[in-house]
Amino acid sequence: MDQDSYLVGLIGSGIGTSLSPALHEREADRHGLRYLYRLIDLDTVGTAPEKVGELLDGAQDTGFTGLNITHPCKQLVIDHLDALSEQAEAVGAVNTVVFGEGRATGHNTDVTGFGASFARSLPQARLERVVLLGAGGAGAAVAHAVLARGAGHLTVLDLQAHRATGLAASLTRHYGAGRASAETLDRLPALLAGTDGLLHATPTGMAAHPGLPLPAELLHPRLWVADVVYRPLETALLRTARERGCTVLDGLGMVAFQAADAFRLFTGREPDSARMLADADELAHAAEPEAT
Repeated sequence: MDQDSYLVGLIGSGIGTSLSPALHEREADRHGLRYLYRLIDLDTVGTAPEKVGELLDGAQDTGFTGLNITHPCKQLVIDHLDALSEQAEAVGAVNTVVFGEGRATGHNTDVTGFGASFARSLPQARLERVVLLGAGGAGAAVAHAVLARGAGHLTVLDLQAHRATGLAASLTRHYGAGRASAETLDRLPALLAGTDGLLHATPTGMAAHPGLPLPAELLHPRLWVADVVYRPLETALLRTARERGCTVLDGLGMVAFQAADAFRLFTGREPDSARMLADADELAHAAEPEAT
């Protein structure tokens, strides 16, 4: 893209503490770009998630270059787009929309963002059997990321059983028979006893949804645990998992690497992903309350 001025934003609920504005604007400054990143918080503007199409149209009419999309709109936004990237179509969720030539195209940088974070922090992790808790947009993204990395079998669980079943069926179509299945939550103890890793992709653990998504006694030292939540940086799940001997991965790397991929889509410039990860680490720790 041959331009040096960009207006982008983020649509979601409860996004006031998002790191995305600072991550994008810091990287843009280093490229010498005029770059404004605005938050469009559904809670603040009083708009229902189902009205995301109206926000999308308004941003496009206003001259936005593109938008990031987060909970609870990653799947709802799809019906309001003109086109999807191959990855976004496969995942069934969008976290980045790029405007151009009168069209709105959806992408998913959560997949590549989580994949890069996982490869960096857990390169030797066993992937024969993995359990995914949460089958929403974030869950679909991390599911694709680990299966693309060669996970043998992924078991999907969700409070809404139909979501787990739907995601497992979609993953099977994409990666082949035997690679994914759905189970009910009552099966979680037995599943975790014989699995290599746990992917957590529900809101539990966020500042607004504190607590553990599962009984602490289900966590054991043979298990690695990855959480997509990054506010707080150390969720109750990760803290408990670490105390019980698990190898853990927080959500910060996913945030930084997905932001780098979105920056590339918005600007056509090559971001320094390592530099953006360092920014994310600095920003997240600056915002974390001191332990007492």
